[in-house]
Amino acid sequence: MAQIAWLGKKSPFCGNVSYGISTTEALRRRGHQVHFIHFDNPRSPERDNTSLLANDPDVSLPYLVKSQVYTIPSPGAQRELRESLERLQPDLVHASLTLSPLDFRLPELCQQLGVPLVATFHPPFDAGLRNLTAGTQQLSYQLYAPALARYDRVIVFSQLQADFLERLGVPADRLTVIPNGVDTDRWCPTTPGTLSLRHQQVRQRLGRERIVLYMGRLATEKNVEALLRAWRLVAPEGCRLVIVGDGPLRNSLMNQFNDDGILWWGHEPDQDTRVALLQCAEVFILPSLVEGLSLALLEAMASGTACVATDAGADGEVLEQGAGIVLSTQGVTTQLRTLLPVLRDQPVLTAELGRKARVRALERYTISRNIDALEQLYADLMLTSTVAA
Repeated sequence: MAQIAWLGKKSPFCGNVSYGISTTEALRRRGHQVHFIHFDNPRSPERDNTSLLANDPDVSLPYLVKSQVYTIPSPGAQRELRESLERLQPDLVHASLTLSPLDFRLPELCQQLGVPLVATFHPPFDAGLRNLTAGTQQLSYQLYAPALARYDRVIVFSQLQADFLERLGVPADRLTVIPNGVDTDRWCPTTPGTLSLRHQQVRQRLGRERIVLYMGRLATEKNVEALLRAWRLVAPEGCRLVIVGDGPLRNSLMNQFNDDGILWWGHEPDQDTRVALLQCAEVFILPSLVEGLSLALLEAMASGTACVATDAGADGEVLEQGAGIVLSTQGVTTQLRTLLPVLRDQPVLTAELGRKARVRALERYTISRNIDALEQLYADLMLTSTVAA
């Protein structure tokens, strides 16, 4: 079994946080020793250095600014990271990149320590560059490409993303496509007689209407305003739109769309509640302008919820060939204005879409398949490192 130093995020909640926590938990269940290195509040002078000890699974690094999108570490963070790695002596380092200046220093640091370095590169993209947000996101790829070329392996979520990075100069033999995966035993449809107390509580709060759900950040690139505009135009009778999540646009969107048919749920930190929300939802909609591979989308699919998403990033690939409904990132409001009445009037269609989404998740996007591929990558990399030594 491998000893892994995992550099990632535990807060604030976002897809990167979900990815890091679910992946490290799965690796530990398979017997690997995982030390989670993340940015946390600086330790007080009174505390000892237990977070740097080799037997501590959690290591914290000080920071100045931390958001859902980027992190600015404190001046001493790089020194503490080096000391942590020297004490831990891991077989490899896996960085779930946090959009931090440390991302650019890791290749040199790990080379000096003689430790193989793996990255998972998350930033959303739209290879078609069909909007300003996509153009802005491409800049992050251009900025990162020279550094990613120095990592031993770079994990991306789709071949589209790999091709994009290869065109920017990242060697093809350093790129590995490993799609996100979800625990399909946890994220699953309900069955008669098995409704949990949490599910019943969530259902009571949602009311008796049919539920259309958005779950994610409330930020420009998520394009939630397009969904809200379409909902206001259609106002589907007997349905409720539930917005789960937080972000910089929350207050402005709430003020603009404080309609009776919309429930602003807010940030939901409890996973069991999020599971229940998706089980209660009939339709999940993701109107993003740019994406990587949305974990929320995969969770909705595994839950047997009918899924509608744009073709940003890898999301269109996930829903291709009938596993869901794919929209263009252009004119989302217009497309949803046409689609929402169909989804309202055709419950048989939404049920069949939910069934197909679940089948697709089981075929391609389980956490087990993800960890199998990750373990094989680790083994190959450690073998290469041993031979080179």
